[in-house]
Amino acid sequence: MYILYTVITSLVCFLILKWMKRRRYCTDVKRLDGKTVLITGGNSGIGKETAVALAIRGARVIIACRDVDKAQKAVREIKARSHNVNVVYMELDLANMRSIREFCTSFLQKEKRLNILINNAGIPSVLDWTDDNFSMCFGVNHLGHFLLTNLLLGRLKESAPSRVITLTCDNYKYQKLDFQDLNYNLLPFFTYCRSKLANIYFTQELARMTDGKGVTAYAVHPGYVQSNWTCHFSILFRILMQVIMFMFFVPCELGAQTVIYCAVSDTVTDNNGGYFTDCRPATLRPFAKDPGVAKKLWEASERLVRLA
Repeated sequence: MYILYTVITSLVCFLILKWMKRRRYCTDVKRLDGKTVLITGGNSGIGKETAVALAIRGARVIIACRDVDKAQKAVREIKARSHNVNVVYMELDLANMRSIREFCTSFLQKEKRLNILINNAGIPSVLDWTDDNFSMCFGVNHLGHFLLTNLLLGRLKESAPSRVITLTCDNYKYQKLDFQDLNYNLLPFFTYCRSKLANIYFTQELARMTDGKGVTAYAVHPGYVQSNWTCHFSILFRILMQVIMFMFFVPCELGAQTVIYCAVSDTVTDNNGGYFTDCRPATLRPFAKDPGVAKKLWEASERLVRLA
C-alpha cells in the first residue's frame, strides 16, 4: 500500500510540474532571407537559441557580446545547427557606454541593413556598477540597450519594416520607478525588477515615437528559463538554483519561443508596444501602462547616457 501511495504521489507531482512548465511553440515558419538580425548576448541561453531559430529561417545573424572566446564558440555552434554560414560576432560591452558607441559606429559602417534588433542580454540581481557608475542592472538591462537602440534607430528606419524586441520579466510588477533615484542599487532583487519595468516603458515609448515610421517594438517575458544567469553567484547558490530550475524552469529553447514569435509573426504588429509571453499578448499591471512615466523615463535616460 505504501509503495502504491508513493507511486501515485510521485506521478501527481510529476504531472503538476509538467503542467507548470508548459509553454507554446512558435509555429510560424516565415522565412527571413535577406534580413539582418542583431542579438545582444547571443552567445548563450535564450539569445543563442533565438539565433539558431532565425538563422534556420535564412537570416543574417549577428551576435553581440563581450566574451570573444564564448562568442566564437557560439558562432560555430549556431552555424552547425542552422546550416547557415551567415552568422557573425561583434564585440559589445553593454556595461560601457564607450563600447556601445564604438560598436554602433562599426556596425553602421559594415552593415547596410538592420531588420530585427533583439535586446536580449541582461544582468541578474547583483550589487555592482558599470564602468560609467550606473547600477549594473539598470545600466546594462535598460540604459545600455536604450543607447544601443537609439544609435541604430536610423538604420532600423531605413530597413523598414523592422522590429525591436526587448526581453523583460514579469517581476516588473514588484517595483515602481523612483525618478529621484533611478540608479537605485541597494536591494539586488528590487534593482532587477526596476530594470525590467524600465524595459517595458522603453518599449512603449519607442513604439509611440516610431509610430508610422516602419519600426515596431515589443517587450517579451520569456518565462523562467534554465539559463546560465547563476554564474554571477556563489557555488552553493548555483547548486541550489540548479535543482530549482530543473524542477520549475523551462529549457532555453522553450524560453526563446516568444522572442522568435515576435520576430517573425505578422500578427504582432497589431500590438505595437505590447507585452508578450507564451507566444501571445499579455496584460500588464495598470501602473506599467502609464505613457507619462514612459516619456519621463525616456527623457531621463537621454540625459543619463548623454544622447544629443
